Amino acid sequence: MRVAWRLGSTMVLLLWVGAFGAGCVGGRLGRPSEREILKRILGSSVQIVLERNGDRFRTGSGVIIGVRPDGASTDCLVLTSAHTFHAVGPASETYVLLDRHQGPGRRGRARVLAVREADEVDLALLEAPVPGCGATALGRPPALGDRIWIVGFPWGRQLRLIGGIVSQIALDDHGRREAGSTLMVDASVAYGMSGGGVFDALSGRLVGVVQGYGTARVPLGEKPALQYIDVPVPGETYVTSLETIERFLRDAGHPDLAAAS
Repeated sequence: MRVAWRLGSTMVLLLWVGAFGAGCVGGRLGRPSEREILKRILGSSVQIVLERNGDRFRTGSGVIIGVRPDGASTDCLVLTSAHTFHAVGPASETYVLLDRHQGPGRRGRARVLAVREADEVDLALLEAPVPGCGATALGRPPALGDRIWIVGFPWGRQLRLIGGIVSQIALDDHGRREAGSTLMVDASVAYGMSGGGVFDALSGRLVGVVQGYGTARVPLGEKPALQYIDVPVPGETYVTSLETIERFLRDAGHPDLAAAS
């Protein structure tokens, strides 16, 4: 009897450990891997190109936040920065380049659906009939120290993927988050990355859009020909918050895009 009890106890213990281990493995399998997250992030990131008479004169970055069927085709809805289109005349043409992480990418003509450039918001929404586009979902407002990814196209060239953390969140006098306030992340960006997506590193969901970066004025040359240039300050990147993005999309008549899935 004593031997049988020991054998039975051992069997119960093994079954319990096996069930617990299977649950842990299932939990790990249920969470997307970093490679899967990056695949989704890169697939939703686009380059913005502005041309005049066939010549490129300005570039930016953007992120696909929605896909809308249009007959036999699909329309990609792209979120980007408004200042990319500042003082752009009617003779200019706007294009988006998809799949740039795989090479030259696929090119599609885009039109501006909504644009707002003000002190508190710097966003534009584009529509481009390009097949096979993949959208990212909106996430939740990040917390201080949360890990993030940024995707953009510095100086209009190759795609750049940058990791960092949320380094600053504006709080009111009571220690509460100021709704719609600009975030700061420590990932350094450059010209051409405005409008690029800022993604939560654990889920791949969109938590903001690159708004700009701090600059420092550096002297160049000597007197009397002394000049100054503005260079980016490393680790001082400003991000349009998720609350501002959602408000912009609702005001633009696209509340469906503002709803986190």
